[in-house]
Amino acid sequence: MSKLKAVIVEDEEASRVTLNNYLTKYCSEVEILDMADSVQTGLTAIKKHNPDVVFLDIEMPYGNAFDLLESLDEIEFEIIFVTAYRDYAIKALNLSAAYYILKPIDIDELVSAVDKIVKSKKEGDENFHTKILMENIKSNAIQHKKIVLPQMDGFEVVNVNDIIRAEANDNYTNFYLTNGKTFLVSKTLKHFDDLLTDFDFIRTHKSHLVNLQYITKYIKGKGGQVRMSDDSYVDVSATRKKELLERFK
Repeated sequence: MSKLKAVIVEDEEASRVTLNNYLTKYCSEVEILDMADSVQTGLTAIKKHNPDVVFLDIEMPYGNAFDLLESLDEIEFEIIFVTAYRDYAIKALNLSAAYYILKPIDIDELVSAVDKIVKSKKEGDENFHTKILMENIKSNAIQHKKIVLPQMDGFEVVNVNDIIRAEANDNYTNFYLTNGKTFLVSKTLKHFDDLLTDFDFIRTHKSHLVNLQYITKYIKGKGGQVRMSDDSYVDVSATRKKELLERFK
């Protein structure tokens, strides 16, 4: 496989130089063609070089990474987002399983992200995560938001609104959907708890995360249980009972 043609878009000079040096030293699969310091110069560099991968800072003066991406007719490259912030953007990136690294850049994380891009190129999954990310950003309606569920042999893309509940299974998570399908996903329940709280999901128990809109009955007890729309019963722990009942007031 030929080298990945790359462009760096980063407004801070020290960060550009550091990233360039790390890629040159530790990622032999990558060839840096250009570096840019803003949304506008980034667009120019991308259109000029037609890169395979763009290392893209999220927050920049006079715009951000998503402004840049929305200015393109087609996104024909993979993206590794670079950010110093553990904010709303991280949830959006995780929802679509997009590639990102946090500042200050950890070399192992950088190498891992590049390796994932190389693997996706070989398997023909190019740009998929970015396309899901942009769909989510453009959609304000919860029912249209999508989530990428990684599995051992690939991934499933489902509408967030189609998830009834999720259940911990050691370091994996079982997902139960409105169409009766179930998926074993190779991430912990905590990962999805962090992602889905903004979408009317609630942790009723250390092992259970449920979609509030699909609760059909609450059964009293020390913690109690909830019956879901698929006729499954989910335990509610005593420590989480109050929060659950508050959500129904």
